[in-house]
Amino acid sequence: MRSIEEIYNSLISRKETYPEISGLTILDSKSKVSIWRNILWVCAFLVWTHEQIFETHKKETAKMIEEDKAHTPRWYRKISLAFQHGFSLLTDSDKFNNIGYTDDQIEKSKIIKYCAIEELKDQSRLIIKIATESGALLQPISEEQKRAFEYYISEVRDAGVKTTVINYLPDKLQIFLKVKRDPNVIDSNGVSIVMGNEPVKEALLEFMKELPFNGELILNKLVDKLQIIEGVINPHLINVKTAWIDPNAGNYGKFENVEISTIPISGYFAIDWENSKIEYVV
Repeated sequence: MRSIEEIYNSLISRKETYPEISGLTILDSKSKVSIWRNILWVCAFLVWTHEQIFETHKKETAKMIEEDKAHTPRWYRKISLAFQHGFSLLTDSDKFNNIGYTDDQIEKSKIIKYCAIEELKDQSRLIIKIATESGALLQPISEEQKRAFEYYISEVRDAGVKTTVINYLPDKLQIFLKVKRDPNVIDSNGVSIVMGNEPVKEALLEFMKELPFNGELILNKLVDKLQIIEGVINPHLINVKTAWIDPNAGNYGKFENVEISTIPISGYFAIDWENSKIEYVV
């Protein structure tokens, strides 16, 4: 907001751009008691008052919209990512009290690193999928942190909106591949003869990281990723299976075949290497 002095000075500067009123620079014109300067000061006060009224109206209107309009799924994702574990909410607000804390402390308190919102219209319910990060791996937050997050959501959500927080271990993914290889580039164990790494496994891990949180796993795109590897002549994807945590049983359910594509129930995948199989043939 501009002060009265700032508005007054802008009027003075504007006045100087009109040669036809240069006669107003006569004797004593630089004194604040000169008539034309008093007129400009009164005008500056009126403009300042006008701007104050509009600013107040703007704030009142914004508050009415915030209080009366139902929030979108994008808003729920935004406030989920803004959650600060260990911090108190300001009264009647979805903002946290950060007074007296450092930027580092504030940033560390934001434990939700990934979030996706799904809307179950037949149940009038929002599904909030969340995950944190440790190193380069996605993982669920602790049960204590989840309880704090659920309390936070209950405080800031719109009245009448039902929510369910999904904070699962990653969906397991079993991959069954038969890779026709160039024997001059990749050996029978899938190891690059020159580099000593396993390019197919690395490409699969890279593909998982490239998937957006709660993104759709499309099998054709996975094959496309493998086809560009040096030494891979033809990657044949035999089958892909997936399983997710059964919230009632507390463990993984039955593995199901992925036909064309799938979206992870938890929001993200982890490859089950122990039960996957990659066969290299010539």
